[in-house]
Amino acid sequence: MRYIFSLGGKRIRPLLVYIANDLFNGKTENATPIALAVEIFHNFSLIHDDIMDKAPLRRGKTTIHEKWNNNVAILSGDALLVTAYQQFEKVKTEKIISLLSIFNKTAAEVCEGQQLDMDFEKRKTISIDEYVYMITLKTAVLLGAALKMGAVIANANEKDADALYHFGKNIGIAFQIQDDLLDVFGSAEKFGKQVGGDIICNKKTWLLIRAMQDASPSDKAEMKKWIEQKEFSAKDKVEAFKNIYEKLKIKEKAEMEMKRYFENAKNDLLMVNADSIKKKTLLVFSEYLMKREN
Repeated sequence: MRYIFSLGGKRIRPLLVYIANDLFNGKTENATPIALAVEIFHNFSLIHDDIMDKAPLRRGKTTIHEKWNNNVAILSGDALLVTAYQQFEKVKTEKIISLLSIFNKTAAEVCEGQQLDMDFEKRKTISIDEYVYMITLKTAVLLGAALKMGAVIANANEKDADALYHFGKNIGIAFQIQDDLLDVFGSAEKFGKQVGGDIICNKKTWLLIRAMQDASPSDKAEMKKWIEQKEFSAKDKVEAFKNIYEKLKIKEKAEMEMKRYFENAKNDLLMVNADSIKKKTLLVFSEYLMKREN
């Protein structure tokens, strides 16, 4: 358990809890157990995701299942999930039932999203809409929940808390598309994971789905050839897909899609009745997420 936290990370989700709490003038000490619960849960999900994805690296370091073994990684993840729930014992508010309800719903959705991600690996084709639904569950709802719980513990009204939740979901979708981009076009040192890993394991990302949708018959045939090959040069496979993506301007199309979700998020934030300067802080932080390199 100590190892996963020693790997660092951006701590985006607990920051969102604190920012939302501050929007409504909540006390930092009240938000801390929620911030911890969200971050611990997130790391639990990463450990189990890495096992399922057979990922060699996490944040630039060896993953737990690679450093030890699958059993150690599974148990470490399980222990983190329990630890996440233990944080709620420190929440001193009548809102505890509401907070647990949000957390429980989100936890189940994240697991459902991961299952969908695995199911998609067995299917030859999926639509952009199906993919967005999957990443909404796997990634975006936790960002939304972090903001909503931060608002709830600061006694925000339901309308404002829900608007923040939708803001977080839209940011989360854009965030995942950015992650898909970084996997192909990012730097291994900055990204902290194996660049091209999604291509190597035939992961159905926004980029691959859109490329299959836009490709000529010959480019589509080449991508299918690489996908179906059992033995191949990882370097050559990644290069082949990158060339097709560049030809089809997939990077630019993904960036446009990210911008669309970010604009949706900004509209959600307009619905929140809170101090404009504090709202600006949340917006600036979200803009930073859209421009990150890791």
